[in-house]
Amino acid sequence: MIKLCRKCLRKGVVENMVIISLILHLSSFLSSCARMGSPDGGWFDDTPPKVIGASPKEKAIDVRSRKLTINFDEYIKVDDPQNKVIISPPQIEMADIKASGKRIVVELKDSLKDNTTYTIDFSDAISDNNENNPMGNYTYSFSTGDHIDTLEISGYCLDAENLEPIKGILVGLYPTDSLKASADSLRTAGDSITNYPLFHRSPMTRISRTNGSGQFSIKGVAPGNYCVYALKDNDGDFVFGQKSEMIGYQLDGIEPSWKPDTRPDTIWRDSLHIDNIIQSPYTHFLPDDITLLCFQEPLTDRYLVKTERKDPEKFTLFFSYGNDSLPDIRGLNFNADKAFVLEASQKNDTLVYWLTDTTLVNQDTLRMELNYLMTDSAGMLVQHTDTIEALAKVAYEKRMKEKQKDFEKWQKEQEKKKKRNMPYDSIMPPTPLKPKFSASAMIDPNQHLYIEMPQPLARCDTAAIHLYCMVDSVWYNADRQLVQQSTRIYELKTTWQEGLEYSLEIDSAAFQGIYGQVSNPIKQGMKVKGANDFSTLSVELSGMNPSDSMIVQLLDGSDKVVRQALADAQGAVDFIYLKPGTYYMRAFIDRNGNGIWDTGCYDENRQAESVYYNPEAIDCKAKWDVSRQWNINATPRYRQKPEKITKQKPDQQRKLKSRNAERAKKLGIPYVAPVAN
Repeated sequence: MIKLCRKCLRKGVVENMVIISLILHLSSFLSSCARMGSPDGGWFDDTPPKVIGASPKEKAIDVRSRKLTINFDEYIKVDDPQNKVIISPPQIEMADIKASGKRIVVELKDSLKDNTTYTIDFSDAISDNNENNPMGNYTYSFSTGDHIDTLEISGYCLDAENLEPIKGILVGLYPTDSLKASADSLRTAGDSITNYPLFHRSPMTRISRTNGSGQFSIKGVAPGNYCVYALKDNDGDFVFGQKSEMIGYQLDGIEPSWKPDTRPDTIWRDSLHIDNIIQSPYTHFLPDDITLLCFQEPLTDRYLVKTERKDPEKFTLFFSYGNDSLPDIRGLNFNADKAFVLEASQKNDTLVYWLTDTTLVNQDTLRMELNYLMTDSAGMLVQHTDTIEALAKVAYEKRMKEKQKDFEKWQKEQEKKKKRNMPYDSIMPPTPLKPKFSASAMIDPNQHLYIEMPQPLARCDTAAIHLYCMVDSVWYNADRQLVQQSTRIYELKTTWQEGLEYSLEIDSAAFQGIYGQVSNPIKQGMKVKGANDFSTLSVELSGMNPSDSMIVQLLDGSDKVVRQALADAQGAVDFIYLKPGTYYMRAFIDRNGNGIWDTGCYDENRQAESVYYNPEAIDCKAKWDVSRQWNINATPRYRQKPEKITKQKPDQQRKLKSRNAERAKKLGIPYVAPVAN
């Protein structure tokens, strides 16, 4: 205690002493706080949250309450519960999931089903509120009956076309007897069905969702026989109701089971050194390798998407789906008879109409009546009539002004030439037709040479097209054939000889477009590369049925097809004249022999065409002959696709922080790391 005399009080010493005392206390407090927060002043909170109780308690039976409370030993939070937390059986009305202090409250909106095990899989969504330490995968379960179902099944969902893991797709179960009973009742009523319709009408009984590796685990499964389904649920009703929803299914019934097993657990001394590896017992649930190959059915609903006229000489009709029956066009402000040259896409879903009459080209608006097949509300193709207008993007008047500017510019150039006594033109020459060639100065021995015209041709003089080949310094005529591949694409076919030089020479006016322009003389030299510039790859396939038609594709590092070929009856296929590089290999069974991969259809019980990947990269070097033997079934499908060309990467696992380990290392004392539950 400080005693002060009246003299001191009069001189204001008390005020000074109080201020000094406050400063000393504040300094002491700040020093203490600094020691607690500094790296060497105390241990960090690296411990994950723990469940200390629940209401109803975990694995409780005969539960009737739809409000569930889970209590923890510290303040917690739940990350993105609507996407990360899965409740099974699925809830049609979304449950309310909230973190409040040291508890999580879940309110189920749907009525509880009798004699059913409910699981709430939080995945890795739970962490403590302050340090964000993840709890690890956690599942809460209870039952409305007198027992808890504890079986599990797991597996993978892959894109059937390219074996990419699918993240976030729902995977669920239907009891096999329920599927059959539903189908039998419809057949009894006279319906003609080829697959189980329950997938269209009723939610799956138990569900899960895939992670970034395409992996799923369905928990709380009762003993029985089940079919497994996958669904990219666009409308949240847990049934397959839209063709735009990606699906997968396996109708071979599976029976969940389990067995005691052991797995190696690594005990780390620190972040670099292993202290011990022990065999830990666990319950191994089976099956654990179910693989669903998911696909999207073809969107066959047909309707007119839009009409476009970017260039005045043509307009384009875009349909959602093609059809062999082309639209019937009746001009409302022009005569549509023989007014078009049609350029159709391979599937007839994009139709380009070139206007053959320049009067129509100069007409800004073309009004027409369009009669075409369209899908009605019942899914049937019916005749439909639309009145449409094709408006030129740039008006005729503006186009004429641009042409006038070009003419005036050309005229000034000719006047300059005239003043300088240089050759000049008094009449502006027409714009020539300029074909595009796919070949460059160096070509491969197996390369195709295509000529693309800027507009459909009115005339093509094949006699004016010459191909010469130099042999022993002498030019010879080479055999060639010009074949029309589409409305504006032509292929020059010949047999290229390795190492030789060629000259493609096209006479003036060999090509004439529908608007009168003709081509100028064209000359292009080419040299064919030799065999020493390439590699050869020979592949022998096995593991498929002898009757399978197998197409093998070579892929680049972006998973894009570089080459493809049909394997012979013995499963052999050769790729010659391969450019040096690293390749990957994919194959698919071409059931219908059309040369392309085809998707599936659920109602027809038709799976997508089977796709396989060779797990290894193939290095091809110049002058090398490379051979590979490939058993397409030697590696499970979910492990086949090489990681380097897999675009969907695994989720980054949330890990506990190791700041205390670093501190213990600095202090030279042992440290035992906490583990997530």
